[in-house]
Amino acid sequence: MLRLFLVIVVVSLAFALNPAAAAEKTLTAAVAIDPAAPAVAYDRMLFGGFLEHFHRQVYGGVFEPGSSLADAKGFRKDVIEAVKELRMPIVRWPGGCFVSAYHWKDGVGKDRQPSWDKAWGVEESNAFGTDEFVEWCRLVGTEPYICGNAGTGTPEEMSDWVEYCNQTKGRWAKLRAENGHPEPFNVRYWSVGNENWGAHEIGAKTIQEWGLFVRETVKMMRRVDPSIVLTAAALGDDWNRSLLQHAGENLHMISIHGYWDYLWVNDNPSDYAACMVKSSEPEGSIVTVERLLDSTGFKGRITIAFDEWNLRGWHHPGVMTGFGPAEIKARDRNDFNGTYTMADALFSACFLNSCLRHADTVRMANIAPVVNTRGPLYVHPKGIVKRTTFHVMSMYANLLGPQVAKAAVTSDRFGDVAALDAVATCDAAGKDWRIVLVNRHATATLNCTIKLGDKLVTGEYQATILSGDSPDAFNDVDKPNRVVPQTAKLRFTDGVAQLPPHSLVVLEIPGK
Repeated sequence: MLRLFLVIVVVSLAFALNPAAAAEKTLTAAVAIDPAAPAVAYDRMLFGGFLEHFHRQVYGGVFEPGSSLADAKGFRKDVIEAVKELRMPIVRWPGGCFVSAYHWKDGVGKDRQPSWDKAWGVEESNAFGTDEFVEWCRLVGTEPYICGNAGTGTPEEMSDWVEYCNQTKGRWAKLRAENGHPEPFNVRYWSVGNENWGAHEIGAKTIQEWGLFVRETVKMMRRVDPSIVLTAAALGDDWNRSLLQHAGENLHMISIHGYWDYLWVNDNPSDYAACMVKSSEPEGSIVTVERLLDSTGFKGRITIAFDEWNLRGWHHPGVMTGFGPAEIKARDRNDFNGTYTMADALFSACFLNSCLRHADTVRMANIAPVVNTRGPLYVHPKGIVKRTTFHVMSMYANLLGPQVAKAAVTSDRFGDVAALDAVATCDAAGKDWRIVLVNRHATATLNCTIKLGDKLVTGEYQATILSGDSPDAFNDVDKPNRVVPQTAKLRFTDGVAQLPPHSLVVLEIPGK
């Protein structure tokens, strides 16, 4: 009895000292799913990745000849197996800013010479080029997506690259065969340029230049292979309008990028609460481009490739002033696993939810990058660490249904953002449900009501839950499994179940 009295006193004191703690126990949210409304099939390319020749993404990341963990050709076997778990449908390469001074012919054949990487201020060995990238994609089971040099490159150089990859005749097709690949690679997805709208980009273009450059480039590329899928770098209304005016008839997608925690110069990551506010912003970027496509007559004909995205911007001070030894060394800060907490995990989940809600417009998204830097997989000489974002990508790739249903979400707030973000997915018959629930609140359990049609969900259902012992929890070399998905039974009473704080939940409601 004394022990019970002491517990009551302690709890009461805690609530008295922190009244918000008591209020948090009553936070509520609701998801109303309309199974009668048409569902939209989404493209699995939303779960794509990106690989750039920056820091240790390629060398010391996916490719490390001489490592005991690599195969005979230098591909890291542990990385291959991890990426397979993500069922990543497409990977973009070789940049990124790197591509705007990259000449693909330097990276093929036996006699490869090192070159100076003008984008990042280091020597590029050229040991990993087109042949290696395509082979790595085949090993992990992903589709190669090549981004062309629209900085120092030319339309002809990009069309020659298409010939090297996809043709059976011609000088560059013969070179591929001589390099040991008699059969075409059949690379289907190609992008013209990367962020050529920006002063930071080598070979940056003006609004007036860009549309004409893309027009001539895609014209030549399609004359080499008319079956390829083409996109081009895009940003802002004026830039996009000129691009669409001149080249829209020959484009399938336009590419947009987004990083919301700007760490390029000062590596001072935002805290959990600030990141949750940022998690509501990607949808605005999508809506802006959708409105532009609609106003220019291209909605339904051209879709969106969100082919670089991440919460955290890459740390690379000196991009506008030059890279000395100190600036190069500073890139190691991207390796600090303590940066990638539950904030990164839940931001990524909310980003993917935004893409799923706009599945008729957003057809591709590529987390930037796949490995190292700010990526979901940390690769070091002795092994790998699956960061919190890795598990998010795995859950979305492996647990969701193939269609997105109409769902209305109401929620109490966590500061300036709704505590709950959610999407409902289902099978083609609309019977088997996979509902994604993100409780953004740092400390509060969320009482979540789910209504499927006119019925409240009741009973126990299997759920996969990603959370942590703290909003700032992360995985590292010495604690690789601090944050991992857990399976549990989630009980609904009168339509209500409790969602843990700072959590991602994928709920399974099987069809009957």
